[in-house]
Amino acid sequence: MRFSRNSATDPYAHRTLSLPDDAVVGMVHLRALPGAPTHDDAGGIDAVRAAALEDAAALEAGGVDAVMVENFGDVPFYPDDVPKHTVASMTSVVESVVRAVDVPVGVNVLRNDAEAALSVAAATGASFVRVNVHAGARVTDQGLVEGRAHETIRLREGLGANVAVFADVGVKHSEPLGGETPLAVAVEEVVGRGLADGVVVSGVGTGEPTDDSDLEVVARAADEAGVPALVGSGVTAETVADTLEHADGVVVGTALKEDGETTAPVDESRVRAVVEAARARTE
Repeated sequence: MRFSRNSATDPYAHRTLSLPDDAVVGMVHLRALPGAPTHDDAGGIDAVRAAALEDAAALEAGGVDAVMVENFGDVPFYPDDVPKHTVASMTSVVESVVRAVDVPVGVNVLRNDAEAALSVAAATGASFVRVNVHAGARVTDQGLVEGRAHETIRLREGLGANVAVFADVGVKHSEPLGGETPLAVAVEEVVGRGLADGVVVSGVGTGEPTDDSDLEVVARAADEAGVPALVGSGVTAETVADTLEHADGVVVGTALKEDGETTAPVDESRVRAVVEAARARTE
């Protein structure tokens, strides 16, 4: 996967993340953490960790190139500042995942706590984070969510963290504030002005396919900016090859779960089907 910004002359470049072209990133959707309304008090954090480790192991066994851990069970989500106990729980679980697998690990703290995600990644040795709103502002079910690229990138540099930042454009589960920013302009905002290391383009919601024309525009703009473009929703074993004609990689969650249910455990056979379809494209 292209990371042309990791030149020794670029002080903002990420220098350690290495993903192949056509990378498949599998999602570890955490159960509700302590403090969340649907958290299982009987099982506690140990049950959350055990489920996460099982999913991560199934993803790695199925051949993914990286995994990303996300607090998917913590509904309703905080807009942009999760409690300290959530950061502590995620740090504990992510560290366990990092120790358990031999592929890069990413972190996403929903809805949009980039500071928490970056802090967790830096503390645990995770390799990248996803930031849903890195620049601009979006109207979401959590209210108005604003990008804080100025804080996120400065925090990364202050921590000296080798953590790549992947930023969404055309953010799912949201609407623009005012007029929609053209996707090519959005890429320039998050990469050229927000110093993100890569971009993610998705459909309108979790598991929803990404519009082909949107992908082509984003992929072209990302290529011109010298960063990779990933597709962040709706990828299946049947569509992954066509998706990778334009994208540098895919982030897959729902299609890898038992019976295609987002909240179900990871199904290794489904993982393998997606990975094999992605690999077959270049054979």
